[in-house]
Amino acid sequence: MNGFTQNIFGEVHKTSSGNLVVEGEVDTRHGPILYLEDVSVSFDGFKALNNMSLYIDAGELRCLIGPNGAGKTTLMDVITGKTRPDTGSVFFGQTIDLLQMDEPAIAQAGICRKFQKPSVFDALTVFENLELALKADKGTWQTLFHRLSGEQRDRIDQIIETIGLSSCNHYRAGILSHGQKQWLEIGMLLMQEPKVMLVDEPIAGMTHQEIERTAELLLSLQGQHSIVVVEHDMEFVRSIASKVTVLHEGSVLTEGTMDEVQNDPRVIQVYLGG
Repeated sequence: MNGFTQNIFGEVHKTSSGNLVVEGEVDTRHGPILYLEDVSVSFDGFKALNNMSLYIDAGELRCLIGPNGAGKTTLMDVITGKTRPDTGSVFFGQTIDLLQMDEPAIAQAGICRKFQKPSVFDALTVFENLELALKADKGTWQTLFHRLSGEQRDRIDQIIETIGLSSCNHYRAGILSHGQKQWLEIGMLLMQEPKVMLVDEPIAGMTHQEIERTAELLLSLQGQHSIVVVEHDMEFVRSIASKVTVLHEGSVLTEGTMDEVQNDPRVIQVYLGG
């Protein structure tokens, strides 16, 4: 990690070449919680991101849409440290320079990502999956011998209720429906108390009822967390997003309400098909 160190507790500190990082705090007093400015990424001559600028406010639920190849996945890769941009800046609040940090440090700072395919432990119960997520930042010995406190148990119970799996508390994750597994993984992310959640196509493969429940869940989380959702289902996007960003050829094409972007001639031409 260039410019930052972590101690055994995972706290991020300033080093000689880094920007100031205040432990446990993300400074959003003078701007958004997450912003990218003039970010470009090239792969073998192809510009996946082309001078991309994007700003996400604290507590906002933002949807990103765009055709295949628009840059959505690369954008998330840059934010989480998986891909390093050729140019540009990426900040978490006003003081945390994400380009000076590696993937684990970014996750520890409060940015988490959910991929399209749910990644849960099928052999463990719902409760045990959430317990494991709670322990994820601990060392091996602590994980093996740690006993849950009453406060931690209450936290797990609270998350189980939030994700709507109270009746499945002791079910093994392997017997859950696809939608329930998606909610469980969202719960596992919530156990880490993230400030920003990046959610990739959360409703793929869901039933209509599961889609409705997922919309309710994400809406219930806005305000407490900043949530960025990548999704192709326009009806679902309309149901959750007050602001939509349309990506095209690695840049922001337009932003606005769903009605505004759907009626934008440029969007109709490149994405929504006339």
